[in-house]
Amino acid sequence: MTYPNPDALVSTEWLASHLSAPDVRVVDASWYMGAQNRNAREEYDAEHIPGATFFDIDEIADSDTDLPHMLPSPEKFSSKVRKLGLGNGNKIVIYDGTGFASAAARVWWMFRTFGHRDVSVLDGGFPKWLREGRQVEDLPPVPRTRHFIAHYNHLLVRDLDHVKANIESGREQVLDARASARFKGDAPEPRPAKHLGHIPGSINVPFADLIDDKTRCMLPAEQLQARFDAAGIDPKRPITVSCGSGVTACTVALALNLLGHPDVAIYDGSWSEWGNRDDTPIEKG
Repeated sequence: MTYPNPDALVSTEWLASHLSAPDVRVVDASWYMGAQNRNAREEYDAEHIPGATFFDIDEIADSDTDLPHMLPSPEKFSSKVRKLGLGNGNKIVIYDGTGFASAAARVWWMFRTFGHRDVSVLDGGFPKWLREGRQVEDLPPVPRTRHFIAHYNHLLVRDLDHVKANIESGREQVLDARASARFKGDAPEPRPAKHLGHIPGSINVPFADLIDDKTRCMLPAEQLQARFDAAGIDPKRPITVSCGSGVTACTVALALNLLGHPDVAIYDGSWSEWGNRDDTPIEKG
């Protein structure tokens, strides 16, 4: 079984052979939690895929909220990515420093949310690129401003009110990409959270279960499908994905996109919002 929608990923072989293509732009979207003791910008400055520009999800974000790296306005997104040399007509390939456990899928979702469809994630990310001994550089690119017009796709984004209303309506399946212990409320959150547990009625599909531990690549189509089947996911019904802060949820959305379900939404606030309020119902176990 092949992916019904394989275009959401590109291989390291494909990217290596297309680095000089005039319409291809490469983006390093690496991002790390504080406990990981890694500085994404410093690592990018030390080495990155040739021509890659650095995309900071904490900087290209809504600055009018205390929630982490929330989706910016279409105007801010357009302004920022233009200056990075990313525009309409580009084939954008995104990678990160861990291979799906960082922010590549998040940036993939952001571009799609703002109407750019020709965007893919590098399967296996920078770790696979390095293992294969492929070319890297430490030179900062000199981007030429590109034309980018954002067309906001509200179908790919959910907010607090929508998710709360869905508890009553049950219209959408809500998946939670966090590890099982966090979903159950048995383990602390990496960010401060007043409450532990999960959104009532949500289904736990840990993002790490969709990735090959050794290669850091997305699992083959048959294995991905088996994971979602085992969780009881109905692909004919709408799906929203949540996580800790809207990053790893996008890995689950990417996996579903590969399986032919392109309109999966992300609850942007995720547990950083839901778990820090007193007016949001919570389940444990």
